[in-house]
Amino acid sequence: MSQQSVAPENEQLLQDVRQVLANTEDLLRTAGDEGGEKLRELKNRIGANLSHAKTRLIEAEHALSGKAKAAAKATDQYVHDNPWKSIGIAAGIGLLLGMLISRR
Repeated sequence: MSQQSVAPENEQLLQDVRQVLANTEDLLRTAGDEGGEKLRELKNRIGANLSHAKTRLIEAEHALSGKAKAAAKATDQYVHDNPWKSIGIAAGIGLLLGMLISRR
């Protein structure tokens, strides 16, 4: 699988995780101070885990962004170093896609 096809899937995953974290924060805020001591303990643990998850998500976003930039830079460098090879590869992929589409 190419880096370009993986990036949208990873971005969607990050969006989903962000949404889950936001929903969990809202749930903790709306729960308020209801319940007893055990519920407060549980809310504190969930809050700590949520904070840790947010930190890890930010780190993952930075890592993913760095990898995507590095892949784009490497691809750009390859195309500049091997323009005819790149044109041949693109033409071959286009031909294969055309053949697959025409069969349907």
